[in-house]
Order: sequence, then C-alpha cells, then structure tokens
Amino acid sequence: MYLPAGLMTLDYYQQQADAFFAATVNVDMSSLYERFLPRVSKGGHIVDAGCGSGRDSKHFADLGYKVTAVDASPALVQKARDYTGLPVACHDFMALHCRPAVDAIWACASLLHVPESELAGVLAHLAAQLKTGGVLYCSFKYGRGEVVRHGRRFTDMDEAGLEQLVTTLPLALAVSWQTADLRPGREHETWLNALLVKEAN
Repeated sequence: MYLPAGLMTLDYYQQQADAFFAATVNVDMSSLYERFLPRVSKGGHIVDAGCGSGRDSKHFADLGYKVTAVDASPALVQKARDYTGLPVACHDFMALHCRPAVDAIWACASLLHVPESELAGVLAHLAAQLKTGGVLYCSFKYGRGEVVRHGRRFTDMDEAGLEQLVTTLPLALAVSWQTADLRPGREHETWLNALLVKEAN
C-alpha cells in the first residue's frame, strides 16, 4: 500500500493486517506472472512496490530473481518479513531509490491507493528507477474516479484513463487487459492490469 493515500487507508492495513494477509497470501497469481516474468531477464532485479503479504516477493525470490520488497504499512512489513525471509523495507513509493536501475517493478494492487492528482508523479518516479526497456506491472480496480470503499480510498482506472495517464510519462503501454478478482467469492470484481515499458530518453 501507499502511505500518503491518507491515514484512513494506512490505519485500515494496520488494523486489518492479519485478515488481509490471510486473504491474499495464498491467492494463485500465476496468470499474471505468466504475462510479467517473460519480460524480465533471468535473475533480474524486481522491485515489489507495495508488497502486502509478501506473496509475490517470495515467488520471485524462489525463482531466482533479486527482489527488493517495500510496503508503507509497518504491520504488513513485519508479516512480509516473517513470510519471505526478505529484508522488506517500510516506506512509500516516493522514497524508493534504485541505483543501479532495476529490471522490473511489480505494483500489484498498490498504485490504486495513490490520489489521482499524484498518480502521474508517482509513476514518473517509479519509471526513473527502471532500466531502459524495463517493465512495470500495475493493476487498478476497473472504473474511473476516486472512491472510498470499506475504510480505504481508491483511484479506479479504465483503458482510456490509463492511456491518457501514460502519454505524460516516459513509459509506453505494452498491453492492458481486464481480469476478474482472483480471490474466492470476489470474482464479480473487475481489475484493469497493465504492463508499461520504460522508453529511451
């Protein structure tokens, strides 16, 4: 998750860390990995930006990738450290500084907490951490505008909104696609997924 999305959202993850971990850690993400990982060089460096439970960080590390995992919720950071054995860092997207630049960024259900007015700036900062040709995966709840749901705030996104956003960034939209929520019982919820590629200066 992303800290400046507001204390309400951070408080949600602090209070609901156990339930959130239990609900997400075993979700089968293979259909998304199959889109993302072929674009990352073997053994490459992946940043899991907003790692939550650490589910994806652990998967990437187990496959031999170098992983930097970060999350803004101290409670989730501790759970992710315990689960992955990785030195998960506790900070927001804008505190991420990668030198040398990394091969890929995985921002699964995390950028959606960034206020719409700040999203371009956050994505530009993330792009600056990528190598030329590096890939950034992101996902949003499908729709447009900003909304509060069950104690968290979200920026929803559709294809037109994503295309408009990317035009201002040093990122090219490689592909976007819709999926149903992968958590049992939530298949009626639709997500927009995208792979963005860092362009040459």
